[in-house]
Amino acid sequence: MKFFLDTADISELKQLVKTGMIDGVTTNPSLILKSGGNIYEVTKEICAIVTGPVSSEVTALSAHEMITQANKLCEIAKNIVIKVPLTWDGLSACKHLTDAGKMVNVTLCFSTNQALLAAKAGATFISPFIGRLDDINLDGITLIEEIRQVYDNYNIKTEILAASIRTPNHLTQSALAGADIATIPPSTFKNLIKHPLTDSGLETFLKDWAETGQSI
Repeated sequence: MKFFLDTADISELKQLVKTGMIDGVTTNPSLILKSGGNIYEVTKEICAIVTGPVSSEVTALSAHEMITQANKLCEIAKNIVIKVPLTWDGLSACKHLTDAGKMVNVTLCFSTNQALLAAKAGATFISPFIGRLDDINLDGITLIEEIRQVYDNYNIKTEILAASIRTPNHLTQSALAGADIATIPPSTFKNLIKHPLTDSGLETFLKDWAETGQSI
């Protein structure tokens, strides 16, 4: 499974890229706002840090305007992925952009039919939002499982990018459900390593080692 960081925080990104486990980045207008920076400058800096795909989202509603914005964003770096919403205009823009050789991430996916439409439009990535479905008492993981089955049924190459991940358990379930990628907030990524038995086990080992009086 590939790990993307869902962030536009440059300092945090630099820190976590050092783990060697970050395969890409996703951003959105909310994350750009939180960063306090200019979308072009922030995105350019992210692309200089990460060699993998970097999703940058358009803000237009019409296909024509989405394509215009996408062409501007693609000038930032070669690893830019254009993120478009799952609307008819978004899918039209997706088809145009993928036909032109651009990578496209279709976002705000909440149903299997939507995911199938995105794949038909040539999407590189489909982003089902797990956490937001859970918020309204629907099962986001079931959606991942359904998309995986449909894509496998027809040998569809669009990658499933599990999004709106809020807990380490979301990541575990997404991996078990067959998601190709998970995009994870930095705070959740840092929590993946935590387990109380790891902490207590290490404490015991170090205590026992100290009692031996030895050194390595």
